[in-house]
Order: sequence, then structure tokens, then C-alpha cells
Amino acid sequence: MEMLSLTKELRENAYPGRGIVLGKSEDGKKAVAAYFIMGRSENSRNRVFVEDGEGIRTQAFDPSKLVDPSLIIYAPVRVLGNKTIVTNGDQTDTIYEGMDRQMTFEQSLRSREFEPDGPNYTPRISGIMHVENGKYNYAMSILKSNNGNPEACNRYTFAYENPVAGEGHFIHTYMHDGNPLPSFEGEPKLVSIPNNIDEFKDNLWESLNEENKVSLFVRFIDLETGKYETRIVNKNK
Repeated sequence: MEMLSLTKELRENAYPGRGIVLGKSEDGKKAVAAYFIMGRSENSRNRVFVEDGEGIRTQAFDPSKLVDPSLIIYAPVRVLGNKTIVTNGDQTDTIYEGMDRQMTFEQSLRSREFEPDGPNYTPRISGIMHVENGKYNYAMSILKSNNGNPEACNRYTFAYENPVAGEGHFIHTYMHDGNPLPSFEGEPKLVSIPNNIDEFKDNLWESLNEENKVSLFVRFIDLETGKYETRIVNKNK
């Protein structure tokens, strides 16, 4: 698979929607995660990321303008022991609760499908990172309608064992802007991952469409110690 430039992918796509990047730093010492949200409506844009324990949650920037919280207020990131869960919806909680009951990532998502926001039927994208004693693996999932048909849910899981240093995978909700919005297609994209968290954060944030970007989360986890660094960027301040 050809390695793509993540910044180029973002600069050339005005509306990838919400995106997850998981991978390993170039020096092989860190597990890397990024999650961003974008919005076209006032309700979607009226959000910020805030820290919540070891994870984050979305919050209305101006509570007086919040219309429908059902699909925009959730915890995108939660930590369960040595597992870090990253998703674009409240399926974060579904995965957390399922894995806490010894279910697998894939089994936990069996009870969920794409979002009920026709005609877009936004895919649910999810990621799980497992870091333990210097070892690291991750998986990504997408649940989407069958080419816009809400009667059928297509489920895809991609697992990456012993990830290669400097490599990551990028999955997002929409192929590009449109009406209705076309769901992501194919495997997660192979992208390069640097060593520096601030370089990664700045490149991502600057590459996202200025009008549509809302918030960005980045985390680097030390594979030996499990300690992590986190960066959060919000357009609303």
C-alpha cells in the first residue's frame, strides 16, 4: 500500500468529517493517536474538546445554542487499563463496557450500527490501542450503511499487530463534501507518523479546512512506561 501524506490528504479534502489516526512514532517508542471533528452546521461547530479523567469528551461551547446533543455530545476517548478507545460517537462507551466484560473490540460493536442521521447515515468509526510491557497493537472499525441503504449495515475491522515505526492508519467518516455525504470507502489509509507530538498536532490542525474544523486531540503513549502526553486544540476559545 502506498504511504500517503496525511497533511496532503487533509488539505485536498474540505470535509472528511471526523477522523481517527492510529500508529507508531518514527523512533518506535510511542503509540500515537489523533482524533478530529469538523462541522457544517452551527450545532456541530458549537463544540470543544475537554479533558475527562484519562480521556476527553465533547462539550457545547455556547450551551444556549445547543440544539440536539444526541450525536454531537459524547466521550471520543476513554481508557480501560492498558487499552485506549477512540471513536466518533457514544460507541466509545459501548466498547468500554463490552471490553470490561471480556468481550472483544469487534464483539462489543455488534450491538451498534451507523448513525441514524439520514440521508447521510454517518459511519461509526472506532479505534482501540493496546499497550502493555513495551508491546503494542491496534485495530480500527467502520460500521456503515450499504451504499446509503439504511436497511443493511456493513461492518469492517482492520487489525494491526506489531505496528511498524513511523507508520499509521487514517480512517474518516466521509469521502468528501457532498449532499448526501458519501461514506468512507476502502481500507484505512497508510500515513507517516513523526516523533514530535507538537509537530504532528500543528501539521494536522493547519491542514484541516479552516471553515469546517472544530477540535483536535492528539496523544503519544510511551510504550515502556505507559505514560502519555496529550494535546487538545479547539477552534472555539
